[in-house]
Amino acid sequence: MTEQVQSVASPRTKKWLAVALSFALVVPCWWHRYIEAGDLGSHVYNAWLAQLIEKGQAPGLYIAPLWNNVLVDWLLLHAANLFGFGPGEKIVVSLCVLVFFWGVFALLRAASGRTPWFLVPCIAMLTYGYVFNMGFLNFYLSVGLASFSLALLWKGQGIARLAGAVLVPLILLAHPLGMLWLAGAAIFIFLWLRLPTWWKLAVPAGAIAVLLAVHWYVANKPAFAADFERPVFFVLNGADQLMLYSRQYAFVAAAAVLVGVVCMGLEAIRRRREQSFWQSLALPFALYVVAIVSTALLPQNLRTSPTGGLVGLLVSRLTVITAIFGLCVLSQVRPSKPALAGFAVCALVFLALLYRDTGVLNRMELQADNMVRSLPFGTRVLSTVWAPPGSHIWFAGHFIDQACIEHCFSFGNYEPSTGQFRVRAREGNKIVTASYDDSGDMQSGEYEVQDDDLPMKEIYQCDSNDLTKLCMRDLSAGELNGRLGYKPSD
Repeated sequence: MTEQVQSVASPRTKKWLAVALSFALVVPCWWHRYIEAGDLGSHVYNAWLAQLIEKGQAPGLYIAPLWNNVLVDWLLLHAANLFGFGPGEKIVVSLCVLVFFWGVFALLRAASGRTPWFLVPCIAMLTYGYVFNMGFLNFYLSVGLASFSLALLWKGQGIARLAGAVLVPLILLAHPLGMLWLAGAAIFIFLWLRLPTWWKLAVPAGAIAVLLAVHWYVANKPAFAADFERPVFFVLNGADQLMLYSRQYAFVAAAAVLVGVVCMGLEAIRRRREQSFWQSLALPFALYVVAIVSTALLPQNLRTSPTGGLVGLLVSRLTVITAIFGLCVLSQVRPSKPALAGFAVCALVFLALLYRDTGVLNRMELQADNMVRSLPFGTRVLSTVWAPPGSHIWFAGHFIDQACIEHCFSFGNYEPSTGQFRVRAREGNKIVTASYDDSGDMQSGEYEVQDDDLPMKEIYQCDSNDLTKLCMRDLSAGELNGRLGYKPSD
């Protein structure tokens, strides 16, 4: 370990370093007027609908009693009641960021037995990676909490392990996938640590056998309508979490992977005769391999019932866990200045790109905000706003949901019709569609406007040469809502 890393990680400085890091980590939540994180706009909008329901001002909508996939929604609603929607959203998202970052940090420390300061740039990039920018914040928070819990259960003793167990209800409230990951990883680690020598290999072999069985069952049950993709290894290894709004992010992801591979290769050469190194590497590597296999075998999308919502982008979400286990492998490398410098450069470029691209989205959201302010309260609005070519963040139009707060109703919002969120819609209400299929058509510009929908507005990209320019128009009965403006080619 270098002298600098020893100094950074010393007990005298690590407390203040953690505080400074925490302030630095939330800067991207505050550097623009709005937080651009895909589906976040929909969650904040539905917190407003929940507020209206509680006041009796949303006829046809109701709140369902749910105990999973709700923690962030609860936090947004209560924060909005206390501070208003703008500040409340920033406070809640900042909290989620800190839980995720420090949860992963704690897990890496448990995996390596040392404080992983040199991997801080990597954890920071992952913190603001694909899952965050898509706005999957309930899942995101559940992964952060599960990372804390797994770290405590893995290396904690007595009260520490009890604290890890106490987090379980919060993880389940946030998202069931975080709970499944925690349970699977905890069982895996428990068995690995207790089985002797070569018997340990039965653990990953058994996990892969279970994944194969799940793959076969889902693939052969037509009711699931499962969509299996064939992603390349570069996607499966977790690097896709850094590929966001343009192809430029792929170069940053490749550079970060290259720095990691070189560090691991040099460490393996230096310590090739140290049995303790290979023993410490075995468990994190086994977890990483199983995570890669799981993303190769699980479906990207599936539908659990003909009328229910889609369980979408499953593999794209789960590669964040693959990336976390990849960092657990990398945490076995002894810290060095070149590794820290290489990862720091990658993180700086990544954050610069993120600032630029979220700034563009902020300007688009400001346009939408100004448009809807002129509408009579309660006007129904549809949006057909698409991500630019090359972007991996598809939910570009959800900022219009957020712009509608206190002004209009985003009639095509998908959450109430899925049956997977707290806010639900009854047929015939005038606030949001109760049909999941209609919601999908409205968002894709394929919905035929009905007489009883009117009056209704559409916000759309009206210049194919400048996708940041938005326009608003009146819709007419019988037309498709995406008839005008930009639409990506199939």
